[in-house]
Amino acid sequence: MAQDMLDSSPLISTGLARKAMLAAGVLAALTVGVSYAGKWYGKRIAVGEYSASTAPLDITIGPDRLHIPENAIRFPEQRVSGKQEQINLALQWPEMTGYDQASAQRFFDISNTGSLIFIQMSQSIMTRDMSGRVGPIYERLFDGPAQPGPAGLAIHRFRQGSGYGDEVLLTDPNGGAEPYAVRCVLPATPAQSTGADCQRDILAGSDLSVQYRFPAALLKDWKALDDAIRAYSAARLGN
Repeated sequence: MAQDMLDSSPLISTGLARKAMLAAGVLAALTVGVSYAGKWYGKRIAVGEYSASTAPLDITIGPDRLHIPENAIRFPEQRVSGKQEQINLALQWPEMTGYDQASAQRFFDISNTGSLIFIQMSQSIMTRDMSGRVGPIYERLFDGPAQPGPAGLAIHRFRQGSGYGDEVLLTDPNGGAEPYAVRCVLPATPAQSTGADCQRDILAGSDLSVQYRFPAALLKDWKALDDAIRAYSAARLGN
């Protein structure tokens, strides 16, 4: 799943509805669906590419410097110190730890959804995270009013032709001006979960976008999961 793309100018630079709609169209057109990305991650998860080393790596993404243990980094080519455009992590939930021999089955069994989360850290290309894009972008693409969803969240369905296919947007109706927001392809049964059914991104550091993916089964823990991602990102930022 590619990260949402948008023009590098501010989301509402002129305040015109037409411009916001155009931005929405670009955002949708350049988005790779959650379903496709989940299947891609499911295939790659079965490949033995993990490292059990906990040696810290000093990685720079844009203006942000990160200290990441080697066993948290998903792909071998990214396990090097220095400047990188992005890094991909695979962490155990709820421990928020990387790969180790004792838990190898959790990483290699693609049917074992619910125990891993995937994180991509890259330099931000937008001025707002997913929560901040609800009003100026996503609301303009909704098909009708919200409906009750899992774990107290509200489900917003996208209009046909919006570019989001079977995806829905889930928000916290009690979240204020910028509520929690996550895009998902909700599986009909647990067996149909890809292990990366849902996608959310937040901002961290000076200019870091932290996008994370997780199975729909973890929506019940959405608040704890979001808090854990924020804490993990903050703990690994440093000079």
